[in-house]
Amino acid sequence: MASITYYSAGLDMANGAIDFDTDSFKAMLVTSSYTPAQSHSKRSDITNEVSGTGYTTGGQAITCSTSRSSGTVSLTWGSVTWSSPVSGFTARYAIIYKSRGGLASADELVCCIDPGSAVAANGQSYTLSIATPSTITIP
Repeated sequence: MASITYYSAGLDMANGAIDFDTDSFKAMLVTSSYTPAQSHSKRSDITNEVSGTGYTTGGQAITCSTSRSSGTVSLTWGSVTWSSPVSGFTARYAIIYKSRGGLASADELVCCIDPGSAVAANGQSYTLSIATPSTITIP
């Protein structure tokens, strides 16, 4: 599966619920049991978050920078590192969402990043690096 942008992200951006320049975002890790669906819109729609040593439920803060060209907004995400030792889980996808600091039902989803294969935490630091920008196209 390729990485996806959730359908709701463009609408959330248009109606002011997400501001990529000022809002706080997090990246959380999920197992291969999660089935990505562009129709998911809130963090509460996400299942199968990993758990293990060195991983905090809900994930970690991630930075976002934006660029705009015509109707396309490109989002470039920073790297996130879970410090050593990180063990006891295998992550398949990273979910990026707007963090409101409360209920999962309030946090808007942005994208699901597919690194290409599952990665087992091996007792070392675990770094998520996203090489390709996410894009949201508004016709």
